Amino acid sequence: MLKALGIFLGLIILVNTVFAQRNTEQNKNRPPLVVGIVVENMRTDYIQRYWDKFQEGGFKKLVESGSVCSDARIEQLVQKSAPGMATLFTGTNPSTHGIISNEWYNRMKANTINCVKDEYFITLGSDSKEENCSASNLRAETIGDYLKKSFSLHSKVYSVALNNTSAVLSAGHAANGAFWLDITTGNMVTSSYYMGEFPNWIRDFNTKNMANEYMTREWTTLLPTSMYTESLADDYILEKGYYEKWNTFPYQLDKLKKRAESIKPLKTTPFGNTLVKDFALRLIEEEQLGKDENTDLLTVTFSSMDYENNSFGPNSIEMQDTYLRLDQEIMHLLRYLDKEIGTGNYLIFLTSNVSASYSPQFLKEDLRMPAGEFTPQSSIALLKSFLNITYGQGEWILEDTDNQIYLNHKLIEKNKINLDDIQNKAANFLNDFEGVKIAIPTHLLQKGGTFNGKMTSFINTYNYKRSGDILYMLEQGWWPKYKYKRTEYTANNHIPMIFFGSNIKPGTVNTKVSATDLVPTLCRILSLDLPDYTEGKLIQGITW
Repeated sequence: MLKALGIFLGLIILVNTVFAQRNTEQNKNRPPLVVGIVVENMRTDYIQRYWDKFQEGGFKKLVESGSVCSDARIEQLVQKSAPGMATLFTGTNPSTHGIISNEWYNRMKANTINCVKDEYFITLGSDSKEENCSASNLRAETIGDYLKKSFSLHSKVYSVALNNTSAVLSAGHAANGAFWLDITTGNMVTSSYYMGEFPNWIRDFNTKNMANEYMTREWTTLLPTSMYTESLADDYILEKGYYEKWNTFPYQLDKLKKRAESIKPLKTTPFGNTLVKDFALRLIEEEQLGKDENTDLLTVTFSSMDYENNSFGPNSIEMQDTYLRLDQEIMHLLRYLDKEIGTGNYLIFLTSNVSASYSPQFLKEDLRMPAGEFTPQSSIALLKSFLNITYGQGEWILEDTDNQIYLNHKLIEKNKINLDDIQNKAANFLNDFEGVKIAIPTHLLQKGGTFNGKMTSFINTYNYKRSGDILYMLEQGWWPKYKYKRTEYTANNHIPMIFFGSNIKPGTVNTKVSATDLVPTLCRILSLDLPDYTEGKLIQGITW
């Protein structure tokens, strides 16, 4: 009996010793700092296209010494920055995390709401009420939230961006801070959702007034324009440019500021990325990121042309110059991390929350491809007439936005009309329009209908509480064209995804990777249990 008890106790000691050794080894290999680089509107082919013009310490360093996923995709219907960012950082799709677009129609309040605006909280860093934000609409936890839980709130989680949506949705709920640019003052700001008192070091940073100083500059090309052989001519006739007026270098930024009546155009220039990088470096220093055994996370979001992306296009000199200068910003960031955290001691991942498509005009006129513009207002007007003829006069459509149509449920119920039937008729009517690839009544998605692989984006996007009654997809090469608002559209779901640094094996992963795979893969690299909520899978072959 005593002998058996001794053996049992010996086994317990042995098991505890093994687990202790394993935990010690995991802690030793776990990087103290993870830096996520998100480049908005980034096509995967930009790196190879501009390769010969890049320097050695930026994009080239990440590609040559990192693990490159060549076929990473965001498979969702609405390809915009907010749903893309939420998908990347939660490891779930819009159907779960709830950020179905940058904004959507709220049936309860009968209005359109922004995905991060929240009047319950106030802006810290300026008097602007436009920046009152929170992550309350995000219905899933982020990798930052999971880190905070895993390290008993000791991990520090921050994000920096030009736009509030990218900053908030990458930071998540439990972050120490999310910071972005207030275009009315030029200050870097945050929300009281994240902190009660604005840090003094940021007040000091803002006193330098860097954003407004940049808007006094002239944007000229980094290289002679004759060397931008990877792009179309600077005066390419189909390039709309700023306000459909200015489309050739150099650009006088004070003129753009005067026209916009704010510093918003800064987001479309390389200087906006410089501001974000400088703020990120200051944040690492002031908040002492990566200085203890608890892994910290910093997300840095760069913007490539921001909302002017479609005004210049993927093959413009403006886009190439933006990336040549961004290459230098990334090089500066990597050198700083090598010095402060130590070469090989930190983990980098680079990706994008949304990619970019070529304009229908370019595809049709220069490549003779089938392409065109779909006008939602005209199509919805005809659909309203059809529904009036079919069901009688009434406000049958409450809202149409971002490939979604919201029907008037109260009116439908009052008239004792079957919701499925009116959804079917409306979807079938839309399917007859040129440029519409397919329109789906959402009762099919709600009831779990059987679809082929092409319908994955519909399934991933549909959220019962927030989505419309009809979702539709445009044909390849077609864009929506609005009468009174700027078109911000892409159908390209192919995004870059690169891992670099601690325990990363250089090479290329050629298998298909989903944006939802980022979170579980980061957890495995960090020796953390996989979150229960994630819909993604581990990316194989990127670690030693």
